[in-house]
Amino acid sequence: MGRQSGSDVTRRKYVQVGATVIGGSALAGCSELLGEGDSVQHTPETGTYTADLFPVGDVEFDGVPQSVTTYNMGWADMVVSLGQADKLRTDRYSAPTLFYDRFDVDYDADWPALWQDGGWSKETMYERDPDAFLIDPNLLGAWDDNWNEADTTEIAEKVAPFFGCYNRRIRGEWQQKLDYPEKAPSMLEAFDAVGTVLDERARTDEWLSLHEEMQSDLRSRLPADGETPSIGLINGGSTPEKGEFYVLYLEDNGYEMKPYRDLELVDADAFAGVETGQYGLTDYETMLEVDPDVIVVHWGITTGSVTSGGDGAFDATQFREKFVEPMENDDVGSKLTAVQEGRVLPGPTAEQGPLINAFQTELTARLFYPEEFGELDLDAPLDVPEENQLFDRQRVADIINGEV
Repeated sequence: MGRQSGSDVTRRKYVQVGATVIGGSALAGCSELLGEGDSVQHTPETGTYTADLFPVGDVEFDGVPQSVTTYNMGWADMVVSLGQADKLRTDRYSAPTLFYDRFDVDYDADWPALWQDGGWSKETMYERDPDAFLIDPNLLGAWDDNWNEADTTEIAEKVAPFFGCYNRRIRGEWQQKLDYPEKAPSMLEAFDAVGTVLDERARTDEWLSLHEEMQSDLRSRLPADGETPSIGLINGGSTPEKGEFYVLYLEDNGYEMKPYRDLELVDADAFAGVETGQYGLTDYETMLEVDPDVIVVHWGITTGSVTSGGDGAFDATQFREKFVEPMENDDVGSKLTAVQEGRVLPGPTAEQGPLINAFQTELTARLFYPEEFGELDLDAPLDVPEENQLFDRQRVADIINGEV
């Protein structure tokens, strides 16, 4: 029987799930009750199984969840990667179709958003009525001042348990206080735990093998000379038309920077050590002082996707209108090397599980090492000639379809 690290523990029954959390006090701000690692324990004789994940600790399931709710798209992608898209109760913000249409993946996205009017919607959590929330309970109180531990307890007891970690970006003050930099699972570690919760061991292991094979191939082909253009990464929320740029740093923890780490690009960060304002805010003058060889727009690959009201396909025209042309038309912006050389490029989206990460690692390799991995078609950045593909699309289709 599993147990969360911490003080007194109690057994609580979750009405919708038929699952039990041992010591279900992994509430927002309860640092003394954080799990210590990620592991799985099986109890075949009773049919129950226990998954352990930081920060929620041990969660014991009496049956496989038949429906799950997510907030972060990376966690939704874990579910999709395991061929369980039909279990998702989420909205399009959490699971855009940009990458999924290639595998005829469909899901019910007609659910109200969890985040509404500047806060979490408890009513939506009841309405979605999932068997498990793949959401970090600490995130609730950290983002919403009107959300308290009693709200988390209510949802966990009356709807479903929480099994998630906000590990996309690990730089919040609340995360520092709760030891996330040291304890938060990587994307693959989190995926491994989700695979156990959803009883998809074979698919999970096949994805882990595919990932390692892809990484091994990448490592063997990276340039030995280490010559990489300097990279200026700006958030997709930047507005060049207003001269506002939100800088991101390649060295940041969390899975949103995984493609850059895996391709050994962190040291090429042009903004490393550069002083910026709140949330990385800077201006054209600072951009020109730094003058990166390449400007990459974080989330740029989803420009024109369903998150922007589009149909799920990358829109090169919209990308140029929103990011490139305003720089070209600005007196200072037009002097930027990246602008003059046509190297303002769409970068990966921040949210990624195994499936999206495979595409985005390939995308990033082509952005920075075209001589080795092939030139990027800026009109269709996800379309890659078969000879340049870093992973087998049919193999991915087979995993999703359970043919493993």
